[in-house]
Amino acid sequence: MSETTDQKKPPLNGRRALPSNNSNDEENEVPEVEAFGLIPRGFNPKDYLRVVDIHMFKDINEQQHHTDKYYNPKLIVRRGQSFQIQVDFNRPYNPQTDQFWLEYLIGRYPQQNKGTYIPILVRDVLKPGEWGAKITHKENNSIRLSIMSSATCIVGKFRLYVAVLTPFGILRTHRNSATDTYILFNPWCQQDAVYLDDEKEREEYVLNDVGIVFHGNINDIKLRSWSYGQFEENILDACLFLMDKAELELSGRGNPIKICRVASAVINSRDDNGVIAGSWDNTYTNGVPPSAWTGSVDILLEYYSSKKPVRYGQCWVFAGVFNTFLRCLGIPARLITNYSSAHDNNANLQLDFFLDDEGKVDTTTTKDSVWNYHCWNEAWMTRPDLPVGFGGWQAVDGTPQETSDGMYRCGPASVQAIKHGHVCFQFDAPFVYAEVNSDIVYLKRAKNGTQVIENIDTSHVGQLIVTKEVGRDGMMEITEEYKFQEGSEEERLALETAVMYGVKKQTTQDTSYQPQTDIDMEFQVQKAVLGSDFKVTITFRNKSRNTYTATTYLSGNIVFYTGVTKNEFKKHTFSAKLEPYSSSAFDVVIKSSEYLSDLLDQASFHFFVTARINETGKILATQKATVLEIPALRIKTQGAMVAGKEMSVTVEFTNPLKQTLENVTLRLEGPGVLRTMKKEFRQIPMNSTLIWEVKCIPNRPGLRKLIASLNCDALRHVYGELNIQIQKP
Repeated sequence: MSETTDQKKPPLNGRRALPSNNSNDEENEVPEVEAFGLIPRGFNPKDYLRVVDIHMFKDINEQQHHTDKYYNPKLIVRRGQSFQIQVDFNRPYNPQTDQFWLEYLIGRYPQQNKGTYIPILVRDVLKPGEWGAKITHKENNSIRLSIMSSATCIVGKFRLYVAVLTPFGILRTHRNSATDTYILFNPWCQQDAVYLDDEKEREEYVLNDVGIVFHGNINDIKLRSWSYGQFEENILDACLFLMDKAELELSGRGNPIKICRVASAVINSRDDNGVIAGSWDNTYTNGVPPSAWTGSVDILLEYYSSKKPVRYGQCWVFAGVFNTFLRCLGIPARLITNYSSAHDNNANLQLDFFLDDEGKVDTTTTKDSVWNYHCWNEAWMTRPDLPVGFGGWQAVDGTPQETSDGMYRCGPASVQAIKHGHVCFQFDAPFVYAEVNSDIVYLKRAKNGTQVIENIDTSHVGQLIVTKEVGRDGMMEITEEYKFQEGSEEERLALETAVMYGVKKQTTQDTSYQPQTDIDMEFQVQKAVLGSDFKVTITFRNKSRNTYTATTYLSGNIVFYTGVTKNEFKKHTFSAKLEPYSSSAFDVVIKSSEYLSDLLDQASFHFFVTARINETGKILATQKATVLEIPALRIKTQGAMVAGKEMSVTVEFTNPLKQTLENVTLRLEGPGVLRTMKKEFRQIPMNSTLIWEVKCIPNRPGLRKLIASLNCDALRHVYGELNIQIQKP
């Protein structure tokens, strides 16, 4: 044997006869003539029934299988539902004397018991949800077959062969990639693990190729569109490649639980060179800033061709790409946002904020953080691995935060289990439970080194959890799917259950903690446009008959949306006199000159207010994030909008800052209308308007969405969008 062929043999391991079969891309060679023994000299394969052609009926099959939107030349069907093909022979088929069958193969080492080699004999009747074929029509030399796939079969790209039995051996069709068939999950099929019974929800969670990302913060919710683009050219192949990259055994690819688990690891580049490299430090050298992406298609296609992590992403980018992957394979999925999301480093349901002597947060000792918002995904499926009642929406998260079983991944965790505190059920339920349920504890170190609790805030974290409405662009609140009403009996019970199942909860039965109950303190931040001054109003309500004085400290910090501080730009201390039974308000003005030079991507501030009541020594503490209003892009269209005809789109933007914007990048995309286009502008002087005109030819009629973003170092997260109706030609 020559050296070269020897090297191609994969290394065997001692425990299995065949190497692992974990690539959908690799193939084995299938013999066209498989002899039973010695072949007699007069044998001529042409004397027997022979396949001349196979017709895949792509159009009619794909309409019935809800796969007609995929931009792909090969047949795409969903499992557990029948589809039609036609086989043309060299002569009429005679069931008495001729015998043939179909073979579907996937991967390099097809085996029948692993579901990677599927022989299908022709039967009289099809059983729902099981592999089978029956003849529905015979005419001249052709037969038409109805083929049923199993409702649990592997999801991926199969190769099709037709085999004919002769007395001396099996004759097969030659390898023909035109008959390759993709089989996907089927939310329309009751036996499928991802079955979803509501047609409007299936249209949203499987077939909608654009969505909404909610960001900003709890007091100022912002939204932007995201193009999922799951039907665009090469995206399905890119998604199948992700499973190859994750080395998921082909036999496990019919199981949505396994697929979600490995995908949540491969979406991020930590520990496996996955799709997206995260960056949260405001420096995006040699890459695209996370806020510049308008959708998933560019990211997936770049990864599919380069096989290297795409730079850069933050939580909504990981979640947007994950959503594309899930919908593309046919798993119902939605992107959700949790406002005031806890990142609890030691999962003890308690975020520890250490205060220094002045009453401000000590950033060196405080390791936990509250993200203004955090996006993850939910995927819909049954959970046969858990007790009854924990199927339905499962939380999955591709953003690398903490390791799970040694890798950066999270989920699938049953949302129902999280709500009831049953966090013992796999995977990563305690982490998600902490993200939506932690308490914020303000601690101070006493002179003798002990920690004294100064204040506890039980309602700040996980105040609002939202997703896009079904069929509309509005916001749907789903907080009660994750937690009971704050302070209710059920909520206490769920917490006790979570603690019983091993979520660490430090007891605060600390005798030294007795809060000041007769004074309330809160503050409001005025809504402000980027580049303008605004004010913070601090209000005290004294509910007692005593007169108090409060030494009050306001700290204004520029933060990443993850709640991590970049720097403190405002310090203000004042003394407040609190009269009995009355309220007093104090204004602090924030000037644009104080914050503009240090502003980060998301124009995000975080204010801490701590007040020491001088008469009692007790501390009141509260915190709030706020986001500036960022101007939007305007998108307009001109002329008729008809599929297959050229149309014109313009994007406009006026610079609101008191400075010139430099090295500005614009992006524009719209699934079914135009592929992503980019344009660079060297400068936009202050108050001047930029206009960019683009010509395109839409290829799909119907309601479509155009999405644009603008990015430069001084200004990020500038978006615009427009709904347009493309007419049929």
